[in-house]
Amino acid sequence: MAPPSLSIAAPAKLNLYLHVVGKRADGYHQLDSLVAFAAVHDTVHLAPAESLSLSIEGPFAEGLSSGPDNLVMRAAELLRAKAGITSGAAMRLVKRLPVASGIGGGSADAAAALSGLIRLWDVRIDEAELAELALSLGADVPVCLNAKCVFMGGIGETLTPAPRLPEIPIVLVNPGVGVPTPAVFKARQGGLSEPAPFDTPVPDTPTLVGLLTARRNDLAAAAITLAPPIAEALAALDSQSGCALARMSGSGATCFGLFTEATAADAAAAIKADHPDWWVVESRLGGSP
Repeated sequence: MAPPSLSIAAPAKLNLYLHVVGKRADGYHQLDSLVAFAAVHDTVHLAPAESLSLSIEGPFAEGLSSGPDNLVMRAAELLRAKAGITSGAAMRLVKRLPVASGIGGGSADAAAALSGLIRLWDVRIDEAELAELALSLGADVPVCLNAKCVFMGGIGETLTPAPRLPEIPIVLVNPGVGVPTPAVFKARQGGLSEPAPFDTPVPDTPTLVGLLTARRNDLAAAAITLAPPIAEALAALDSQSGCALARMSGSGATCFGLFTEATAADAAAAIKADHPDWWVVESRLGGSP
């Protein structure tokens, strides 16, 4: 009997804070970040097949290659080679998250493909081997493979459990610009920050906001220099009633606002009305995809 088809969610990754704490000899920057995931997601659908194939659909599918350079295809090929698999898979990616946007879209898609293909092909692989394979695809793939709230260190390979976070209404805003991560790191000025993980319990939104306010995103200023609309997105979030914190995620350009329950939907609607060309989504921090 053929294994059943699978659908795997690839949730948006949010860097609630991001400190640049070092730089390795090979040029990679070392980070300290609290990473959480939103309920909004891409989806990777997988079905048994004789060969590997990928199709892409959805609001952000335009312009994306489905060839061997796509991170989903690369993940599948690497896993197949690692496990000695001869089977294929028909993969369909529904792309709902904007590209090059600081919320791990491509990395989350690759991680979802790995998770699904391990089940589809019944692959036996230990955690260390899988983590190494994921890191070879990109610095954000291991944390997206984990898809839990964690502190992320090193270049992305060191994942440490974080205190449980409450579910919080959020609004995600992307002003329609893509920001290449290498360019943001190159444009960053200033020294290094200290790591700032915490073990404080986080029972509610005010506690989380207080902790995050004492931290920052070290890439925000550089990203805004390269893409000024990021500042507009942050201002649009910050001006909404009930927004407790507005911040950029990753290297941009997506920004997020933490909201009170009653105001998130109103804020999203207001921002959409003022900026119809922006990607604006109401979601939840820590919600299930």
